[in-house]
Amino acid sequence: MDRLETTCFRLGLSSGTTSLARDTTHLGFARVSSLRSAQMDWQGQKGAEIVMQIMLVVFAIAGLGIGYTIGSFPTMMLTYAGGVVLTALITVPNWPFFNRRPLKWLDPSEAERHPKPQVNVAAASKKKAPKHK
Repeated sequence: MDRLETTCFRLGLSSGTTSLARDTTHLGFARVSSLRSAQMDWQGQKGAEIVMQIMLVVFAIAGLGIGYTIGSFPTMMLTYAGGVVLTALITVPNWPFFNRRPLKWLDPSEAERHPKPQVNVAAASKKKAPKHK
């Protein structure tokens, strides 16, 4: 008996509940691992950085305006800190809308058929000496 079945047995749950709990646990793990395992594409990284910069500037201006209007430095800092946290929650995770154009990597077998071009050693060693006046 594995740990999940033991827990369900102690709670007095049926074996059908055990398989349901196992499936639910697996689905939750699949969602989290899909966010962690996928790599953000280049355009997604650029978009995330642009969104981050815009949000930080907007929250800095909003914090300054609110702090100046109310006359409270702590309120200004809390507004900006909240904006930084919100910005991090939006731009740091690998959300699916940042991964719309995934890179198509070359298959390893295809890469073996088309080797990288070799640098000509003789041409690389014949560098022209700079002319001195």
